[in-house]
Amino acid sequence: MQTPRLTLTQKQQLKMTPQMYQSLELLTLPVLDLREKIQEEIEKNPALEFQADRSVSYERITQGPPQRSDVFENSSDPGYISRTSEEKSDANQKYIEGAFARGESLQDHLLWQLHVSPISPEERELGEVLISNLDGNGFYQQPLDEVVIPRLAPVLERTLEMIRGFDPPGICVEGPIESLLLQVRLSGDAPEHTETFIMKELEQLKRGKFTDLSRSYGIAVEEVEEIFAYIRTLNPYPGSSWSSASTEYVVPDITIRRQGRQLRLYIHNEQIPELKIDEAFREMGESSDQVSKETKRYIQQSIRDAQWLISSLEMRTGTLRKVGAALMKFQYEFFLKGPKHLRPMTLKHIAEEVSVHETTVSRISHAKYVQTDWGIFPVKYFFSSSISSTSSQGEDYAKNSVKEIMRELIESYTGKKRLSDQKISDMLGQRGIKIARRTVAKYRKELNIESSFDRS
Repeated sequence: MQTPRLTLTQKQQLKMTPQMYQSLELLTLPVLDLREKIQEEIEKNPALEFQADRSVSYERITQGPPQRSDVFENSSDPGYISRTSEEKSDANQKYIEGAFARGESLQDHLLWQLHVSPISPEERELGEVLISNLDGNGFYQQPLDEVVIPRLAPVLERTLEMIRGFDPPGICVEGPIESLLLQVRLSGDAPEHTETFIMKELEQLKRGKFTDLSRSYGIAVEEVEEIFAYIRTLNPYPGSSWSSASTEYVVPDITIRRQGRQLRLYIHNEQIPELKIDEAFREMGESSDQVSKETKRYIQQSIRDAQWLISSLEMRTGTLRKVGAALMKFQYEFFLKGPKHLRPMTLKHIAEEVSVHETTVSRISHAKYVQTDWGIFPVKYFFSSSISSTSSQGEDYAKNSVKEIMRELIESYTGKKRLSDQKISDMLGQRGIKIARRTVAKYRKELNIESSFDRS
């Protein structure tokens, strides 16, 4: 019979402390999200304060820039024109209007038309319900029987007909096909068979099967072409031009610019406020007479948390700078000559260069952007898999580089017959880039380029 006994084992275990989790979180945050995170920490940790006030408020904007003397006011330059206080006020007002303006949404546009229409209270109430049920394209989000109140059902058809007559035409239906059919009925000048072609033959029209369609419907090829040309004037997503989605602006974290044959690296820290420990708060904790032991422990913990945050921000900036420098080294030809010269590169390449783990490189690359002479690119864009080369030079190609070469081939092609995926594959093969036709199709879709049947 075995008796219980004590045993001693030794093992290594990493526990994620809140401070370590915070450091990893800061690595992944882009500039604008990082500003919000810092603001949250400032509000809950009294040990932190800004080095300088960089905040922007409505009151500061309305006050305009700080008053300063006009250094050119007494200049002898005959071309100098002094701005009056009225002109400066107008400029400030235009800036405020531009800064706080909000674009009109599709719902705003439709509700305005509804409210100026001579209709009954029931129709107005139902119209507001129907318009609120439309998505950004102008289509139903929920089926009508789920949103229409039973007591308003008698005015449903009349209200639907009214809203469908609003601008833009083709809204308040189930989907794009119904929208195209509604636009045809509203226009009244569509060629014969247009509605039938929309319901049954759109795929054949897209593939250019005009001769087959002319035989099937007993009409001339010219009539089929006329129907196709008319359908192309319609918008299957009529509400898209009134989309209420706000524009998302990308703020680059890194800028890499060329100066001759050299590259210059800039880290954008202007948007990130500088932090420091509040000295008055620190002195309060060092005083043994004025505060209790519990309060002193709270002050000391707050200071430690603040110091950890400051060091984590410094580590983030340092890691970002090292990754930027490594990008300059590995993608030197890209920054000098453009996207076609992108080299294959993996997380491991950068991790070894920077002497950090691959997961750290992955985190610091998340949602970060690099401004270059060729545009703004996500950091992850530069990590591209390798495609073997069959050329005598023997250098492999990056996947994104091959996609840019494909884009250039398609856009610069001037032949009468559009380039098929197989033809693109053959042309790439002549350049030493061996990829299959289905891979060409995959890359073409990633570039948002239509097939040879659909390209105009």
